Amino acid sequence: MNDVSSTATASTVASQADPPAPPRAATTAATGAPAPTAPTDQTGSVARSAAAMSAATFLSRIAGLVREQTFAYLFGAGVWTDAFNVAFRIPNLLRDLFAEGAMSAAFVPTFNAVLAREGREPAFRLANVTLSVLTIVLGGLSGLGILLSPWLVGLLAPEFAATPGKTEVTILMTRIMFPFLLAISLAAITMGVLNSLGAFFAPAIAPVFLNLAMIVAGFTLCPWFAAAGHPAIVGMAVGAMLGGILQFAVQVVPLWRRGFRPAWLPDFNDPGMRQIVRLIIPGTLGLAATQINVAISTILATSQGNGPVSWLGYAFRLMQLPLGLFGVAIAQATLPAFSRAAARHDRDEMATTLAGSLNLTAFINVAASLFLIALAHPLIRLLFQHGRFTPADTAATAVALQAYAVGLLGFSAVKVLGPAFYALGETRVPVTASLVAVGLNIALNLALLRPCGYWGLALGSSLASGLNALILYQVLSRRLPGLATQGIGRRLAAILVAAAAGAATAAGVAARLTDWLLTRSSPGTSLAIGPTLGVLVSATAIGLVALAAVGHLLGLPEVARAWHLFARRFRRTGPARAS
Repeated sequence: MNDVSSTATASTVASQADPPAPPRAATTAATGAPAPTAPTDQTGSVARSAAAMSAATFLSRIAGLVREQTFAYLFGAGVWTDAFNVAFRIPNLLRDLFAEGAMSAAFVPTFNAVLAREGREPAFRLANVTLSVLTIVLGGLSGLGILLSPWLVGLLAPEFAATPGKTEVTILMTRIMFPFLLAISLAAITMGVLNSLGAFFAPAIAPVFLNLAMIVAGFTLCPWFAAAGHPAIVGMAVGAMLGGILQFAVQVVPLWRRGFRPAWLPDFNDPGMRQIVRLIIPGTLGLAATQINVAISTILATSQGNGPVSWLGYAFRLMQLPLGLFGVAIAQATLPAFSRAAARHDRDEMATTLAGSLNLTAFINVAASLFLIALAHPLIRLLFQHGRFTPADTAATAVALQAYAVGLLGFSAVKVLGPAFYALGETRVPVTASLVAVGLNIALNLALLRPCGYWGLALGSSLASGLNALILYQVLSRRLPGLATQGIGRRLAAILVAAAAGAATAAGVAARLTDWLLTRSSPGTSLAIGPTLGVLVSATAIGLVALAAVGHLLGLPEVARAWHLFARRFRRTGPARAS
């Protein structure tokens, strides 16, 4: 149930139109080197691309939210939800490396380079080679994972053995869901191809099918498994596996429309495949910090009794709503543009593209982070406190959400900065940064677990991801001197002031409205769904007005950019504009 995650198109929805001819790099007759190109508004392109991906991802995240609500309603937070979270964490750790990490970061620049130099057919051949090789490698890895599931569960959740049946059910669900790794990784490659061809909406909406499969499973397969004498939650594991297959399958049609024809080409010696392997081996560790941090938190959380794994899981996936909606979307929209600039060795354009993406990432994610901290409790109560999800679960999950929200900017920035190094052909820096972050995460988790309890694990992961992002930015600013002249630091300070003003306003409005409503309710009762929704909507709206007003006074162009980004996709008022 981890989407991270994950999660842009041009001015029209490219997936609904005929694709343009593939770009080819112009060359000089004398040298064969790329010829100078006219300046392009890459920042605006990224904003427009991110807008369409955000629209599709928004639908996916809403479906994901309904899936989480279904899960909370049916199972609450306890023994079996802990078991499911650990079981799904095992293939998802590998999934996030391949689907939203090193594989995508290695494949997309290589595919774009072949597309620019040689044209569409050689690029399609590389895609088929990659899909074939992945099928062999990840199919074998999935089989190995099924065999080693008892050992993997024992490693991640040694304390489960203290609860009768908990370890056995976790092993069963791990085995059921391991093929999810292959299906979702193939889906990531097809997404990379479609994004590189200018189609962002279709692949971004594909995760809806994963979420729908799990929702349907909750009300169909779960009762069937319960009737057969198994824990009902096993049905969710089957739904997750089937949903991963659907997420890959639905992207085949838009690929076919663009001329791609699947073919079995397991050529391990293909030059493009060798380049991908050279990037992905160190890159896997380089982009793994976030997921390794979460895995370490999972191991320690299992020592805290029944419930903490689920509380952390609900909080982490809710935090991924803005992360997937904006962080992943901006990163995936940035990578093709940055890769094309890297192929032309145009460092000024690389710096401009990356700076625009980082500024937009900072504005949206700092605001989302502070608003989540301010409104965590009523948000969790509204979304999850139904069925078997108790008020105690709400309070515990809200604290975990606040701790994870601290790291939202770091989580998002890593997704933008990490792939940039691979587009430049560099892998050592992300590896080093991730190792430092993992080491810090372990130290923070051990230091914070005793005084803070389970939510100290979330805080440790957040702080470690922030350090990872800071290291990547500092090194990349030396690789791209133009990046340091973009005023990102000054912009971030202004963003913090505006976002803090908005979040403080939202918190104050929520507190006053809640007190006012409670004085008109029976003693000892909590707010119902309707009043809670009213409090959240009112507090968020007034807080956003305060944020926009302060941001405008501070001269933040991201206020206008964010408004146009949303307005274009959700209200159709005109094209998004870059600052």
